[in-house]
Amino acid sequence: ARPFTPAEANSALEAVRPVAERLVEVRARMRELEHDQSSLLGAIAGNGGGHSGADLAEARGELESLAKVASACADRLDDLGVILKDPDVGLLDFVFERDGEIVFLCWHVGEDEVAWWHRPQDGFAGRKPIDWGE
Repeated sequence: ARPFTPAEANSALEAVRPVAERLVEVRARMRELEHDQSSLLGAIAGNGGGHSGADLAEARGELESLAKVASACADRLDDLGVILKDPDVGLLDFVFERDGEIVFLCWHVGEDEVAWWHRPQDGFAGRKPIDWGE
């Protein structure tokens, strides 16, 4: 991760936001497929429920493909210098040095701008509004 000022973090959102949004979409679909796969396994183990091993193979194939997309998104976010904290909600941290202390500027998919920060030990629950100028 590289250091960002709040203004730089907000500028970086132009590149970061679409990647994080795609990651959240992919992770949601992966959860659906994992649930479907579990249901298919149960149905096939029972009376078949009209499902076959081909249905299961199709779900597995899509899941593997999506896992590659998710991994590529995570790699891209890393390349952009941000720290991925939670891929399911697109929670990211931007490193910032404030008064000689390393803190994280915090953003997640759905927020308009990077407007929060927290100390490493406080995490998301301890985030506070960015209330200082550059």
